Order: sequence, then structure tokens, then C-alpha cells
Amino acid sequence: MTPTIDYPGVFAALPSPCLVLGTDLVIAAANPAFCEVTGRSQTELVGQYLFDAFPDNPAAPEADGVETLKDSLHRVLSTGQTDHMALQKYDIPVPGNPEVFKERWWTAINVPVLGPDGKVAWIIHRSEDMTDVVRAHRTAHLPSVSPGREAAMEAELYARARELQRLNEELRQAHARERRVAVALQEAMLHSPDLSRHPNIAVRYLPATGSLNVCGDWYDAVDLPADRFTVTVGDVVGHGLMAATIMGRLRSALSAATRTVHGPAQALEVLGLYARSVEGALAATAVQVLVDCHSHLLIYSSAGHPPPVLLHPDGSCELLDQATDPPLGARPDHVPRPQATTTYTPGDTLVLYTDGLIERRDEDIDAGLTRLTATLATCTAFGAEHLADALLARLGLASGADDDIAIVVVRLERTTRPY
Repeated sequence: MTPTIDYPGVFAALPSPCLVLGTDLVIAAANPAFCEVTGRSQTELVGQYLFDAFPDNPAAPEADGVETLKDSLHRVLSTGQTDHMALQKYDIPVPGNPEVFKERWWTAINVPVLGPDGKVAWIIHRSEDMTDVVRAHRTAHLPSVSPGREAAMEAELYARARELQRLNEELRQAHARERRVAVALQEAMLHSPDLSRHPNIAVRYLPATGSLNVCGDWYDAVDLPADRFTVTVGDVVGHGLMAATIMGRLRSALSAATRTVHGPAQALEVLGLYARSVEGALAATAVQVLVDCHSHLLIYSSAGHPPPVLLHPDGSCELLDQATDPPLGARPDHVPRPQATTTYTPGDTLVLYTDGLIERRDEDIDAGLTRLTATLATCTAFGAEHLADALLARLGLASGADDDIAIVVVRLERTTRPY
């Protein structure tokens, strides 16, 4: 008879620091080794969004621990494959004094746990504190670490480096040219310099599963004078390089129009005229919202796109669906597009998305909208980054879907853009 394995006991006994993360990157469990190395208790960790519990060190402007770890976790969610992380510096807050950080160096492995549907249900984050090894190489001695422990850490570091070398070589050999083109297109076409000035805006881009990391969905943010800015999402029919090429042309055209005309409706009018000259763009959709931070106004227009959602702190949701028009190239003759205005209150959250977030086969779109607003109602206290991750996780899309997905989450504060 096969003995029953006490998996919680095995997890607790693991000598390496380990976390179990949900697909929304909230800590579900931490083993004693992790609690010991971070100086935190289970009570302090479980239920916390990982990057709220362990933010970047504000005293180190060059710190990229959060960005690097977040990229790794998102790779696990999108590919369903284990991701090995190289040695990196990631300082952690001092227990009881969160404004003070202590230097830490880590290596880590992020391992997916698949659910019955074959999608990622959990992530096991296993880390090793390599701080003593790094300091030893600096000072050429290790007074606080036993020789056996030093040898074990050195061996672990060497094994991780060799594993990373092997994986990188495999990646270089597998579809090298296609992936280079795909990644270059993605970075060039989705680059939005103005986003860096908006820490309260989060974006997510998930190509359809099985694609080359590019798709026809897109997002953008454009700063305008007088404390205003626009956020936009759009969708080109199809996947792959052709859809991405059309997407890039439309996105650039709308970005230029937004800076030269008055309001979202006129910008989409210009884009619609241009779309009729671009093969494959006739059925493309887009929605743009202009945020006036001074007047607390949202001015919007939609070209055949699902309505943005305005989430209020009490959990109620308002669909921005009063200025909806056909897709960009649907009309043979020029007709002015509609535009609507609504007010917001600081603390509200604006969510724009593409149809991959809500549409399901054999299901009415209203059912998808109801599911979206019901999910958002459970996320009222979240910041933009946490909400974006939680939304994908709770809709079962953190590992991707059959269709492309783009999301923009804007936490609307009294002054949304810093000056």
C-alpha cells in the first residue's frame, strides 16, 4: 500500500526558502525557511500581494528586483514553463522598520503548478539567499558562514549558472529569427514613453496562446497640455506578424492624431479615414478616453470596441457606453464620430481592455461584461498593478487565452500625472 504523503509537511520541511503564489501573485503560503530568511511571519506574508510585501528599495534608484522577478513570474503564467532566474540584487525591508532595507542577493526558480484544465493554477517560488557568497567574493573571506555551507552555496550558484546557460542556448536555437522579429516588433510597437510618468497606470499584454509574442491588440498613453492625458486600447482582427504590422500603423497614426486634434472623437475620425487605406484594418476597433485631471472629467469615444469600465470605491461599476460607433473602416463615407463625457471621483479606477478579456465561445457578450464588473467589484482596494494581475487571475486568464488580450488600468487620483 502506497503511504499517504503529507505535502504540507514536506513543504514546511524544505530547507530552501519557498513561497506558493496565486496567479494574481498574492502569497498563498510561505515555508519556515522563507520566513526565517526574510524575518517575516506566516501571518505577515500570507494574503499579501508579493510586490507590496517586497517592494524595490527606494534608496536605490537602479534597483530592478521587482521588475525582474515580475517578468519571470509573468513568463511562467504565459508559457506554463519553469523559469530560472540568474543571480540578482533584491534588497528587502527590515522587519518592523519597512522604510529601511537590507542588502540581499538571490537566485530563484519559479515553477508552475498546473490545474485540471492544464493552465497555471499556482507558482512555486524557490529562492536561495546568496548574499554571504557575494560578500565573500568581495572580501575574500567568509567569517560568518561554515565551510560546508559556503561550498553548498557555491555549488548551487554554479549549478544555476550552468542551467541558465543550457536554457539560453536552447532558446537561441529555437525559432531564433522569428522570435527576434516578434520581440522587436512588440517592443517597438507597444513602446509608450509617456507611460513612465504615470506610476498609477498598469498595462498588460497577452498574445494568444501559441502565437509568436505579437498580436493585433495594442494600448497607448499620450500626455497632453493642461493636466490632461489619453489612454487607448485597440484591436486588429487576426494574430501574428501581419496583425501586428497593421496594429503598429494604426497605433502610430492615432498617437499623432491625438496630439493634433481636439478630443477622442476627432482622433478616431482621423484614424478611421486612415484605416480605409490600410489593407486588413477595416474591421479594427479602438476606444480612447481623455482624462482631465483638473476638472475630473472623462471624455471618450469608441469605434466598435467593448466599453471601458469606471470602478467606484463602493464596488459599483459604470460602463462608458454612450459614445459607441462602428469599427474604424466600416463606413464608406465620412461621418463624425460620437463623443461622451462623464465625471470621476479621486479613488475611482478606469479599466480599458480588448475583447479577449470578456468574450467566450457560445456566450453572449453581456455575460462577459457582467463577469468583468462582478470581478472588478472585488478589487476596489487594489492599486493599478495589483488590480491588473488580480483581474487576469480571477477571470482565469493569467496563463493566456485563445484570443489576444490588452488591458490598461488607471487609478484616478486627485493629480494623476506628477509634475
